[in-house]
Amino acid sequence: MRKLERRYADTLQVVSVHSPKFPTERETPNLRQAVLRLRIEHPVLNDADFQFWQRYGARAWPTIFFIDPRGNVIGLHEGELTEEMVAPLIDGWLAEYEAESLLAREPLALSRETGHQSALSFPGKVAWDDAGGRLIVADTNNDRILVADLEGNVSLIVGGDGSGFEDGSAESAKFNQPQGVAIDGDAIYVADNENHAVRRIDLPSGEVQTIAGVGEQARQLPAGQPARQTALSSPWDVAVRDGRLYIAMAGIHQLWSMDLREGDDAPIGPWAGSGREGIVDGPRQQAELAQPSGLAVSESGLAFADSESSGARQVTWDPNSRVETFIGKIGSLFHFGDEDGGRERAKLQHPLDLAWLGDELYVADTFNHKIKQVYPHMQSVQTLLGGHGDALGAFSETRLNEPGGICAGPDRSLIVADTNNHRIVQVDLAAGRSREIELRVDR
Repeated sequence: MRKLERRYADTLQVVSVHSPKFPTERETPNLRQAVLRLRIEHPVLNDADFQFWQRYGARAWPTIFFIDPRGNVIGLHEGELTEEMVAPLIDGWLAEYEAESLLAREPLALSRETGHQSALSFPGKVAWDDAGGRLIVADTNNDRILVADLEGNVSLIVGGDGSGFEDGSAESAKFNQPQGVAIDGDAIYVADNENHAVRRIDLPSGEVQTIAGVGEQARQLPAGQPARQTALSSPWDVAVRDGRLYIAMAGIHQLWSMDLREGDDAPIGPWAGSGREGIVDGPRQQAELAQPSGLAVSESGLAFADSESSGARQVTWDPNSRVETFIGKIGSLFHFGDEDGGRERAKLQHPLDLAWLGDELYVADTFNHKIKQVYPHMQSVQTLLGGHGDALGAFSETRLNEPGGICAGPDRSLIVADTNNHRIVQVDLAAGRSREIELRVDR
């Protein structure tokens, strides 16, 4: 839609009608944050009670209605589409309405909100390098990666001078809403979400190199092709284990992998998930995933936050590698809420990340604004802290706002990207307290 509204800037007006799936999405302040985070430049209507959904007869997310200058619906499309698919239709309609002198080229008298003023802007995910004492932050809406210590001293800024897709030095490289980050030795791997690419940062030099993706979103499911010639689809997180990179490919409901030891021509392709959206366990390539958005490595497998199913799941490492669900309802994409307890009762709401701390698994339960502990063997959930707000201190007082990232930190702590509060929070499990890591950024 962004490509279309820019292509037809003076003749096409896009209006989004937000008919929410999750309860948290019904709240206008939360929707406003999402509009800012996603850099949406057109009007958005909050259809919290599905009045417009019903009036227009929508049946699927997304449904696109085409309306002529007289206000008549002249077409609709259910599901995703590309600029190339719809441009010929729009060209034809524009020629017709131009001939009838029906087009008005005056912009709507609307102004976009500017949002907040702080050092970070909707930070997506975080990683901790215990050996080097380094904190890696995806400062998502500032289009940059930060390297800092736990006192907030920033030692390296990579990118940040506007969005784009460029390799090069720390100062000249450009990202477009980077999300997941993983550190392996002196390399940082970045899920560069809106560029549909994976980038590598060399820490000693700050140099950025694209190792997977072509800068355009994939429209099919390739396998076994060189990574730098293969289109990706909304990579949301990355993880490294034994020289292999794993990618949460949220846009096509799969986990992908590539062998980093094979160099620049390493092939890339699906590793888990059939590509069909769902929550179905089984052999890893036959299982169904639903928008996997966060990864965490353990000795037993690769855990992932299965966001659209509100699930916490895992792919085992054993030779008969399988997908298994810790929390979530098999076969249902509409089993969500805010409930602790055993698997039959437990509910999450659109979690975006998770982290292992030893054999303990913690989840950023994003739309519930909470951090929860998942007990995989008992298949149960317990709230650690949270609720909507911005207070810090004792766990009972701590409040978050759509935390999107979490990782294990030093000395039995967790580090959380408190996304909509534009801050990084350290959670001290031993002391039962939380604090902000205030990053000092010069530019």
